[in-house]
Amino acid sequence: MTPLSPHTIAISPIGDFTPELLDRVRAEIERIYGFPTEVRFLLEDLEFAFHPNRNQYHSTPILEQLARKTPPDALKVLALVQVDLFIPILTHVYGEAQLGGKACMISTIRLTEGHRSLDTQEPYLSRIIKEAIHELGHTFKLRHCREHTCLMHYCRNEGDVDRKSDQLCRYCKVLLDDEVKRLQK
Repeated sequence: MTPLSPHTIAISPIGDFTPELLDRVRAEIERIYGFPTEVRFLLEDLEFAFHPNRNQYHSTPILEQLARKTPPDALKVLALVQVDLFIPILTHVYGEAQLGGKACMISTIRLTEGHRSLDTQEPYLSRIIKEAIHELGHTFKLRHCREHTCLMHYCRNEGDVDRKSDQLCRYCKVLLDDEVKRLQK
């Protein structure tokens, strides 16, 4: 897809991310969604979402803040964070999104467990990219897919993330194309 709108998708890093990682995520977002994508720093501090009893950050209040701070020319915003996220019904989440909304986020913490050396950098980057595309898909109204290789497949662990491809299945691609056309009207 080529960019079809003057709107952008914003990537909002919160933490210390390499330019290489941000550039790879940006390029893949543009490849899948077809909108120009740029880095914008929207939130600096996540302490408002920290829960000391869990030693984790509740992702929903972060999403709410992110949505409020989304610039008017940003169609969607993806936050990348380096903290452990949870929602009350799960022990942890890789990310969370507002279904059909503006904001989504992923945490890199659990996607890198056991893979911190330089020779395993590619699996780490691949996981981050896949989960970023996945959470952004929810903002375009895509739900979890039964197809195990689809980017929208729900992942319970790193192995699930590694097994899925870097593509949407045919069904999810059609749904995405329909939503993009609706947003352009």
